[in-house]
Amino acid sequence: MRSSMIVIALAATIGAAPLVAAPTSPAVSHAVEDATRPKADRDADALRMPAETLAFAGVKPGMTIGEFYPGSGYFTRMISDVVGPKGHVYAMENVKWKSPDTDKLSTGLNNVSVDAEPFGTVRFPAPLDLAWVTQNYHDLKIAKYGPVDIAAFNRAVFAALKPGGVFFVLDHEAPAGTDDAGIAKLHRIERAQVIREVTAAGFKLQSEGSFLRRPADDHTLPIFDKAIQGKTDQYALRFVKPR
Repeated sequence: MRSSMIVIALAATIGAAPLVAAPTSPAVSHAVEDATRPKADRDADALRMPAETLAFAGVKPGMTIGEFYPGSGYFTRMISDVVGPKGHVYAMENVKWKSPDTDKLSTGLNNVSVDAEPFGTVRFPAPLDLAWVTQNYHDLKIAKYGPVDIAAFNRAVFAALKPGGVFFVLDHEAPAGTDDAGIAKLHRIERAQVIREVTAAGFKLQSEGSFLRRPADDHTLPIFDKAIQGKTDQYALRFVKPR
């Protein structure tokens, strides 16, 4: 795979911002190209754009990363590969979602530890360089997965990060004015709502990635609807904890 370029919208506010390009590092390219990754993961790459995602988030060798809700480990394996033996991935799973696939991550990857706790728990044994949540921030608003105080969650993520650390959020765009009932139905959340909630905890919006923006998605269908599944309009937000 050739080194790809990411279009990033630098933003300090919710409004529009200048665009710049950032290259994918050799470490990220190596992780994505790893032939030992499960075939199902590699087949999903064309839609999920992992190289762009990892590079935009800023995953680098030696980092300590907290990954929320790793599931079967699509991103966990690649993050583990990028951070390498001098880094570590602390994966925090919802105890209700824990599965044998989740357990395999900590046994098969030497630099990955997996903990399953009540939904919304933020507890890591070391300060983080990067906190990561992809396609699951909206789930924190869905009561059946476990009650979560979203303001307390974001404050806890802020406290878990080192000064200058990054909180990376990627999710599915929702129609304007979508409430919690709509989030539960669509499994989408407005970009503007995420920005309001995360910055209220003290974070600054540093940059925005447009690599998963898909104008053909009008945001009205649930993300699991076969007409749109895998092809939703998604935003990538990089928040930073001030030094």
